Amino acid sequence: MIEATFKRRATGQIVSFELSGHANSGPYGSDIVCAGVSALAFNTVNSIDALAGFTPIVEVDAVDEGYLYLETYDDITDEQSAKSQLLLESLVLGLQGLQEEYADFISLKTINN
Repeated sequence: MIEATFKRRATGQIVSFELSGHANSGPYGSDIVCAGVSALAFNTVNSIDALAGFTPIVEVDAVDEGYLYLETYDDITDEQSAKSQLLLESLVLGLQGLQEEYADFISLKTINN
């Protein structure tokens, strides 16, 4: 199962997200849940870099795969924050859509600070 965890400030802003695990919803190379989660997540990482104008903290397990962590910074501009929040909220919506269809393969949770 893929576990997605989002950390939010008391204000509601997303500070970070972590994705871990494998969906195992199909054979390797044909796992549509894994492909969907990966596409949404890596698009978010790349979009923050390209559209929000800063490179977030990113950790990926390149050996075992199945792990991605992203964290934003406190010292970014208001415009960078607004753009990155929009992209992160879009990721949440996309993952919620996948969870509705494939609840046995993906779990979402939010931690409020």
